[in-house]
Amino acid sequence: MSQYAEIVNDLVNRKTEEAWFEFKKNWFDAHGLGEYISALSNAAALCKRDKAYLVWGIDDETHEIVGTKLNFRIDVNKEPLEHYLARQVSPDIAFSFNEMVFVNKRLVILEIPCAKNIPTAFDGNRYLRIGSSKVNLNRCQDREGHLFEILRNKTKTIENLESNYQDLSFSRLFTYYAGRGISLKLETFKKNLGLLTKDGKYNLMAQLLSDDSHIPVRVSVFSGKTKASPLYSVKEFGNICILLSLDRVLEYGEVINIIQADETNRVVSRNDVPLFDMDAFREALVNAFVHNKWIDGNAPMITIYSNRVEILSRGTIPDNQTIDGFYMGESIPVNEKLPEIFLQLHISERSGRGVPQIIESYGKNAFDFRKNSIAVNIPFNWINKVKSSIAIEAQTATALNATREKILAAIKYWQQ
Repeated sequence: MSQYAEIVNDLVNRKTEEAWFEFKKNWFDAHGLGEYISALSNAAALCKRDKAYLVWGIDDETHEIVGTKLNFRIDVNKEPLEHYLARQVSPDIAFSFNEMVFVNKRLVILEIPCAKNIPTAFDGNRYLRIGSSKVNLNRCQDREGHLFEILRNKTKTIENLESNYQDLSFSRLFTYYAGRGISLKLETFKKNLGLLTKDGKYNLMAQLLSDDSHIPVRVSVFSGKTKASPLYSVKEFGNICILLSLDRVLEYGEVINIIQADETNRVVSRNDVPLFDMDAFREALVNAFVHNKWIDGNAPMITIYSNRVEILSRGTIPDNQTIDGFYMGESIPVNEKLPEIFLQLHISERSGRGVPQIIESYGKNAFDFRKNSIAVNIPFNWINKVKSSIAIEAQTATALNATREKILAAIKYWQQ
């Protein structure tokens, strides 16, 4: 598969258009095209993408390959299109038109480098893609300021930030992949998973996936509805590969999700009612791990109260995403490579259904947007009003012992 065929295949398999790429059929407007170059170039910088793409020949709603008749070799006011665009794009960026045949349909791909030192402008104006909309940055001064800050400071990411620990090992990562039926190759896994900086040093993502992440992941249990209540216990699930930390917190969630006997209006059989929606809990927890601002050195924080579970992830929604887009499930990753690993391991999927699923169960009020974090509150559905943290803890301890035995048995199996 050629380079552009791989790119197109990746783009059409995404659930929705993202800020750094756009699909068109036969649309053409020379000036509007220049605005798109500016908007997509700046959006790529915000999304930490090296390139942005405008692809003709794909339906923007269904992502169906339909082909295009676009002619990008035409003149605009007796001037070649590419020269017309390049003359008005500043600073100069090496965008390029490419055409190819994909599933027997002609496509045209405009490849656009991300903005580097200052935002990309066209005809004196700077544009940005926010969700699926193209806007003039003159009307969004806060976003323009943030874009300047990113370009000036070259924002740190888990991919380009060098780990403080270079003596890392990955036996648990290999075991985890093997347990999912995927074989990692010792010679290539560091490069394929993006675990190295450009200088060949382990990055922060390598640290997160190593045998010792050096980052604690804790579940705190309070006996009341707030942190002013007595702290009952603190469970430690961190300082290991974050994939295992996630699994263990999910297992802990299964344990505390008590199945209650609802005998209200019972005739023959009783109803078994879980304490909370486990699917919503799982989506909230996976999203917290995938989108957490790990560069600050802090993991998501899970807190259990007498009436709810709160899952808090560090950081806020990206500047190139809207609240409406967030609620609709338009996923804009904070950590570029990490979602790909979660997708590869079938921990999550690129469907954008996580947030809508939580909203369907608990409404938009489940989300609490704070200055430097996002919290999801999963309320408990107590049937008999029995809210004993001691009862929860007793059941938890019994189930965790059984779970621990299963994990140890699995590790021994894969080490044979």
